[in-house]
Amino acid sequence: MKNEKVNSTLVSNYVQHIIDSFLISMAKRYDVKGKTYFKYPNKYYYTDIGLRNARLNYRQYDPGHIMENIIYNELRYRGYRVDVGVVEIYGRDKETRKTTKKSYEVDFVATKGNQKYYIQSASSLASPEKKLQEEKSLRNIPDSFTKIIVVGGDKKPRRDENGFIMIGIKQFLLNEELMS
Repeated sequence: MKNEKVNSTLVSNYVQHIIDSFLISMAKRYDVKGKTYFKYPNKYYYTDIGLRNARLNYRQYDPGHIMENIIYNELRYRGYRVDVGVVEIYGRDKETRKTTKKSYEVDFVATKGNQKYYIQSASSLASPEKKLQEEKSLRNIPDSFTKIIVVGGDKKPRRDENGFIMIGIKQFLLNEELMS
């Protein structure tokens, strides 16, 4: 195989054609604290998860990614504008005393009119460390809109000590009233 240069405009045009043909959808990255959009990188989701699986020849089974894609599609179906949130956290390095910046992703910022929801998707919260990782970005959002963590399996909705709603994917998909 030759090393060939690929024209970024050509790739961009191909991606846009795939979006225009409704095979994939694009979610823009949104700065939650600054309330602005980043120019790049965007995130892409298959509009039909079966097409994703067929394209990958069913060899890449990743339940977390598949669940995230399904949640994205459901939010779009429900009429929400869906972005990928970015929460930047500033701190100070203890040794060098220099200011540090870490970015954390919120899987989805779902907006419809004056409604806004921050949603994390986790196929499993098997350990306290994984739970903290999923909550980290939500804990650092400075507003009071509803924060939801959707987990794999069958879990009735409940609000935890942080005010986050924990719900199983099955209940999330069947319960549109949760977000009304």
